[in-house]
Amino acid sequence: MSEKTHLTGLTREELERFVEGMGEPAYRGRQIFAALQRRRLRSFDEMTDLPKNFRARLSEVATASALTVESRYTASDGTRRYLLKTHDNLPVETVFIPEERRDTVCFSSQSGCPLQCDFCLTAKLGLLRTLTAGEMVEQIIIALNDAYGAPTPRGTNLVAMGAGEPLLAFDPLMKALRVMADAEGLFIVPNRVTVSTAGIAPKIRELARAEDRPHLAVSLAAPDDELRDRLMPINKRWPLLELLDACKEFEESLRPGERFTFEYVLLDGVNDTDEHARRLARLLNRHQFRAKVNLIPHNPADELPYGSSTEERVRSFKRILESKGVHAFVRRPRGRDIYAACGQLAARRVGDAAAPALHQLT
Repeated sequence: MSEKTHLTGLTREELERFVEGMGEPAYRGRQIFAALQRRRLRSFDEMTDLPKNFRARLSEVATASALTVESRYTASDGTRRYLLKTHDNLPVETVFIPEERRDTVCFSSQSGCPLQCDFCLTAKLGLLRTLTAGEMVEQIIIALNDAYGAPTPRGTNLVAMGAGEPLLAFDPLMKALRVMADAEGLFIVPNRVTVSTAGIAPKIRELARAEDRPHLAVSLAAPDDELRDRLMPINKRWPLLELLDACKEFEESLRPGERFTFEYVLLDGVNDTDEHARRLARLLNRHQFRAKVNLIPHNPADELPYGSSTEERVRSFKRILESKGVHAFVRRPRGRDIYAACGQLAARRVGDAAAPALHQLT
């Protein structure tokens, strides 16, 4: 498997060159791209518009699928979590979030995560490895196939907010976004994609210069360096001043109507007081950000030493931000009962009855 080329991660042009290297005409590459990306097929046997002998040759040097579905869990609110495995037996998790107007797929950029944020269950895994572009794209295909079957009835938003730090997977992430944006394939353009980062300042600057970039959300979790050092150790490498300077550079690339997003996980009695809210407002206003803040009540777990802020505390925090001119929104947890909510992805198995194996899911 490791020696075979994962075709799901190739652009249309790369697939044309790939088949030409096999002595086939370029249009065969376009056929394969359409089969993988538009029809969302995950095996060469299903590509019956290709000659049988060519499919056999393809199988010797390439693969259409690098992920297997170990389990699928469905939450009481309709959220689905997919526990996938890579060819080298590492866990990958993807979440499908049904919404009234447009559904969202939350995908992972790494197996595990290296950043050790103190309030995140994924951090307990550590970094296992960074995913390839093909493994990122295939997560979307698996989720869409399961949710919709062959046709996709409406547009889908993507968020790189699953396991891992997306900006530490910058090159494969941007490659995956290029593949998915192709109008002959999934046609999910960067304007429908949001990348969430813990604050990799140099990559934020690089993303700002990218021609077809996605939206960006930056997780803060604290209004000062002392607290953020404890909650998000990456802050010791790029403290708030440097991080916000990079964010200002990114803000210069905003399109008309686009707004910068900060995320703030609310931890009971740790970072959720009225004073924390006032200090956060002062921090953002001092830098004159044209931004909104998504407030995320913490999703607790036995292994984590934090509780979730009360509804009253969340409302008070939001009210203070808004009184200081900061646009604030509360992001309600989805899929908490199946370990699918923000910060909960840690390859958990919920129970055999709730999680039927779906190895044949296509």
